[in-house]
Amino acid sequence: MDPAAIGARLASAVVAPLIRKLFVQEGPGAGLVDKPVRISSLVTFRGEKRTLDFHDLHKLATELVARAVQQAAPGERPCPADEDDLVAMRLATTLHALGDLDMDDVQAVGLGHRALAARLIETAPGLGAPVGLSRDGLALYEHLLHTACLHILHFFSRRSTFVARTLVEQSGRLDELITKIDILIERIPSQSAQDAGFERRYAEYMIGKHSTLTIVGIDLSHSEATWPLDAAYLSLEAVSSHEDRPEGTAGAFEGAAAGTSPAALPAALPGVLPADRALAGHQRVLLRGGAGSGKTTLVQWLAVSTARQRPPHGMEQLIGRVPFVLPLRTIARRESLPSPAGFLASVHNPLDGAQPPGWADRVLGAGRGLLLIDGIDEIPEHDRERTRAWLADLLIAYPDNLWLVTSRPSAVAEDWLGAQDFTEFTLSPMRREDMAAFIDRWHDAARQTCRTEEERAALDGYQSALHTAVRTKQDLSRLATNPLMCGLICALHRARRGYLPPGRKALYDAALSMLLTRRDTERRVYAPGDTQLDEEPQIQLLQRLAYYLIRNGEAELDRDRAERLIEEALPSVPAAQALGDAPAILRHLLLRSGLLREPSVGTVDFVHRTFQDYLGAKAAVEAWDVGLLIRNAHDAQWEDVIRMAVAHARPRERAELLEKLLVEAERWDPKASLRQNLLAMACLEHAPDLDPGIRDQVTRAAMGFIPPPDVARARELATVGPLVLELLPLPEGLTDEQAEYCVVTASRIPVDAAIPYLARFAGHPSIAVRAQLASSWGRFDTERYFHEVILRLDRDGLYFVAESMEHLRLLLDTGPRPWLILRGDFTEDEIRDSLRGEDVTRLRLSGNGVVTDLGALSHLANLETLYLSGCPQARDLGPLSALPLRTLVFEPPRNTPSTVPFAKSLHKLVALDRLKIAISHAHVLPRRFPPGITWLDLQVLGTELDTTWMPMAFPRLRHLHVRFLGDPGRPVDVSPLAVLPDLESVTVVNAPVTGTPPAGVTIAAAPPA
Repeated sequence: MDPAAIGARLASAVVAPLIRKLFVQEGPGAGLVDKPVRISSLVTFRGEKRTLDFHDLHKLATELVARAVQQAAPGERPCPADEDDLVAMRLATTLHALGDLDMDDVQAVGLGHRALAARLIETAPGLGAPVGLSRDGLALYEHLLHTACLHILHFFSRRSTFVARTLVEQSGRLDELITKIDILIERIPSQSAQDAGFERRYAEYMIGKHSTLTIVGIDLSHSEATWPLDAAYLSLEAVSSHEDRPEGTAGAFEGAAAGTSPAALPAALPGVLPADRALAGHQRVLLRGGAGSGKTTLVQWLAVSTARQRPPHGMEQLIGRVPFVLPLRTIARRESLPSPAGFLASVHNPLDGAQPPGWADRVLGAGRGLLLIDGIDEIPEHDRERTRAWLADLLIAYPDNLWLVTSRPSAVAEDWLGAQDFTEFTLSPMRREDMAAFIDRWHDAARQTCRTEEERAALDGYQSALHTAVRTKQDLSRLATNPLMCGLICALHRARRGYLPPGRKALYDAALSMLLTRRDTERRVYAPGDTQLDEEPQIQLLQRLAYYLIRNGEAELDRDRAERLIEEALPSVPAAQALGDAPAILRHLLLRSGLLREPSVGTVDFVHRTFQDYLGAKAAVEAWDVGLLIRNAHDAQWEDVIRMAVAHARPRERAELLEKLLVEAERWDPKASLRQNLLAMACLEHAPDLDPGIRDQVTRAAMGFIPPPDVARARELATVGPLVLELLPLPEGLTDEQAEYCVVTASRIPVDAAIPYLARFAGHPSIAVRAQLASSWGRFDTERYFHEVILRLDRDGLYFVAESMEHLRLLLDTGPRPWLILRGDFTEDEIRDSLRGEDVTRLRLSGNGVVTDLGALSHLANLETLYLSGCPQARDLGPLSALPLRTLVFEPPRNTPSTVPFAKSLHKLVALDRLKIAISHAHVLPRRFPPGITWLDLQVLGTELDTTWMPMAFPRLRHLHVRFLGDPGRPVDVSPLAVLPDLESVTVVNAPVTGTPPAGVTIAAAPPA
């Protein structure tokens, strides 16, 4: 067996007790020491009070070696049996050098475990060359030494004499490393050397395959047309597809505090989250997003992060997993969808023949797979049921893996995978901050292609001018709402030296001109006398290929089929014959057009589906296949095709197409009818010249769905764009729910024209309406939205949201704001210096990865309610003990069930009455809780909950709400709760209840929300 795998499988429960024996125990006065301690004074085999000699040290090392050997699979020893003692002796000699290190504990932790191991090897006297050790034996020694050093540093960081403030960051890293090792031990079974070796090769291939992105329009040469995924990746927001309730409302727990029965309340506060965190806390996710929204880029990022085994904090669920990227556009072309053994072959992975027999089955059977299934919308509609059945069979056979399926928004119905327990999210459009970040990253990448200082200076000017244009030009900011369009706008802005055409069709026309002719001409790709192909013949050939793909519901075509299509078109495009025969012309288009690519040997596709739809729509209009367009209007694959067909059509053709689309909509059920009427409405954006009667007819048909009847329809209505703003009703006469849904729609159309409409709702009495307004600030111009909307909101019972210091300054300068949400990485100094102590009574820190010392809140003398949601570094609640906190919600990032850390010093919050907290283990020591809790909301991340400890921990408990975030291992026994004298209600979500209920107590077992 691979010694590296053995070394990694020594869990902290095994190593830590042995390592502790190397050091002296602290005395009762040790806590008074206020400076780092020399390592030589800590070891048990130096000084006057030694308790170990070298013989004892050798025994400890021998036990470590023996434990490592025990972890091996049968017949897979990490080194020859006769080398065990040699490894132990060398390890003992190295560890003995701890007593000779000339450094203190702070310096040792600062080194890190690998550097400490290297220092020990240098310091150990007479260590010399590893005589008698094979390569496997030496590898085992090195891995055991690294594991021991990791736990040595962890021991230092936990001592009471350790200077905590000096090494908070290093201590956190050690916790993270040990957590990851324990996750690996739990997740990765004993492997054969063949499996382990292949997984290393496979991981390297996945990193190389998916770690770059194509930059639209920067250049056409391969070396300059790609950039590193790490630099390019921009995480957008994802919203639960079942709810759009903003974070600014009073949450379920605070509602319970006001007297509502917890049984009727949702257990978790919904809201937006980074798209790459959609898998955090969810085993199966269906992610919807429009064309160019970044779905495939997210798939690449997850694959690379998993292959590297270095996921960011909060994404520990990727540790120990193996990514399988399965683009449906490729695998669905086969007669049958692949089994795990055929995954690699189905995507033309060159390592397919090297995988050990049964490897994929072993990976998925152990629950180690990350299956990234991209593009439900890119397969024909008649294939989607076959695909769903294939997924269902895989889920039955391999239930414990992580699954991400992507699709365009309306390609499949809501809850299409609901029976398979998939959670649905939808990618949000890019906000202004996202656009600004993308523009900066794009220009940073473009600078790498500049050859002179003059080019770089010009690019600086374009970058600044484009920032201004996106902020001030409504049509431009409306177009740049996804990474594809934003990149295209950047490329065109640079290519046209700061000029951009208006409208989506004009942008695509300009992009095609740039990609097909101007780029090569300006870069002098062709020498005098070289044969060139003008723009129009290239477009004619490309649109034939695009229309073939659209008509046949495919995303790829075989190369020989592409050649035949070109050959059939040549009589109509004689100019193309100058390049030679059909294979030569196809090679030219692949090399020079920038629109076609060869994803695998023998297949051809477009670099992005949007270009395919645009060119296919042009072909459909030229052939006037209006019947084909209308018959497919219900299919999500055709939505952009129809919109672009309206853009390409002449006025009379547009009128005919839209009129027939409205007639077709009447043939469908209300849900499909909504989609088609909204599609017709969205087409008006691309019809500047249209019969007024047809325009009115389209508008009246859409009005049948306004105001939107629910949140899902409100979000769908927003996809039509700014045209909807003219149709949405004013607040007068609307119910509270209707008003909320109208605000949801308008707030998701991030253009300046939405602000006056939203401002009409600023005085609305509904807290849900006002909370949606407060939570949407980040999508609009800061100053204008603040003065027209935020300043007019009634402060009673409303959380105000700040996502930047600019937001916070504006709020506090017009304060006080007793209820605040600080969303994002506000630093401790920013919090301490900005918030006035007497003003804030309720505070939420959300998604903050930088705050470590909650002493930054200790001056908030009137703080009664605190939410810590997704603040992984803020673990120690001790600095809050002097505050009058009565309600606390402690929600760390959604990690794997066994790794969520418990809050430190929670028991010191003696005034606490209401608590919501996540726990990983069935049993928690009662002394870790304050005794006065009456309302308790437990999020159980493990598989079971032992209730026997709860009466001791919560003697005054009145209301208990328990929610299992995973699959429970056994029912919750409520019998031990009978001794609680004040208990009134118990609600258990996602788990059955057993036992005799306490007399007079309401018991409810609810299904998952």
